[in-house]
Amino acid sequence: MAVSNQMKRMPRERTTPEMKLRRELHRRGLRFRVNFRELPGKPDIVFTRARLAVFVDGCFWHMCPVHSTMPKNNAEWWRVKLFRNVERDREKDARLAERGWTVMHVWEHETVLESADRIEELYTSIRPSGSATPG
Repeated sequence: MAVSNQMKRMPRERTTPEMKLRRELHRRGLRFRVNFRELPGKPDIVFTRARLAVFVDGCFWHMCPVHSTMPKNNAEWWRVKLFRNVERDREKDARLAERGWTVMHVWEHETVLESADRIEELYTSIRPSGSATPG
């Protein structure tokens, strides 16, 4: 019960890494929607014209290959929980791809500039030609 209550208090939107990334993308002139409920998984950042959905993933919750750790207390419960998170990520990515969306995940450990560079590069490569306003 204590773990469940603690998890309910964890922010799911407007996390520090997400907010820093959003500010940098906006500073670059890129316009986007946030926490877009109309799409599977409610992507953190969405460029509707380019059909690009971006998720900012926490290293712990999404089992980052660089920083992921498995808690020792209640290890089996955490193992099931975290592996299900990763499985759910794959499922929502597949559903988005079926709808014609490009999906990008950035890790919270990536620098804001690295993430923004990758997003801007992908956005520029897939946005519709003749699109005057980024978004």
